[in-house]
Amino acid sequence: MPLTIRPIRFPEDAEALARLCWGYRDLLAARCAATPAIVNAYYSEDSYAALIDDLPRIHARPAGDILLAELDGLAVGCAMYYPLDLPTTCEIKRVFVEDSARGHGAGKALMRDAMQRARADGYDRMVLDTMYLLTEAIALYEALGFAPCPPFYTPEPVFAPILRFYDHPL
Repeated sequence: MPLTIRPIRFPEDAEALARLCWGYRDLLAARCAATPAIVNAYYSEDSYAALIDDLPRIHARPAGDILLAELDGLAVGCAMYYPLDLPTTCEIKRVFVEDSARGHGAGKALMRDAMQRARADGYDRMVLDTMYLLTEAIALYEALGFAPCPPFYTPEPVFAPILRFYDHPL
C-alpha cells in the first residue's frame, strides 16, 4: 500500500494517535538527554497524558485538525494544527514519524497536507516551534519554505536558547 495522509477518526484512531504522541515525547527525551528539564517542564508524563486525551478537543474541526500518515495501512506519523490568538494564524504541533517509516516522505506529506488544509480553513500563516536538536525536523521545515521568525509566545528564559521558531505564509 502507498503512503496516505488522512484526518483522524475518533475513537477508532485514539490508540494509534496516543502511541505516536508518546513516540514523539520519547524522541524529545532522547534528543534532550543533556537538558532533561525542558522535557519535564513541557512534557511531564501526567500532563502529557492529559494533553493526549484532550487532543480531539484542542484540534477540533473546523478550526483545527489531526492528521495521520499511514504506510501499508499502519499509522506511522501524525501532525496537528489549531488556531492561535493571532489573526488568521495557526500552529502546527507534534509532527512525528516513526523510525520505521522515515525515508518514505511521510513527514513532508503530513506537513504539506496540513498546510493545504489550514489554508482551506482560512488561515494565512502557519507557525511552529522546535528544538535546535531536532535537526531533521528543521531541515524539513526549511525545505518546505518555513523561515525563522520571532517567538509567537514567551518561552521560559531558561529554555529560550534551545527553542527555534518558524513561520510560513499560507
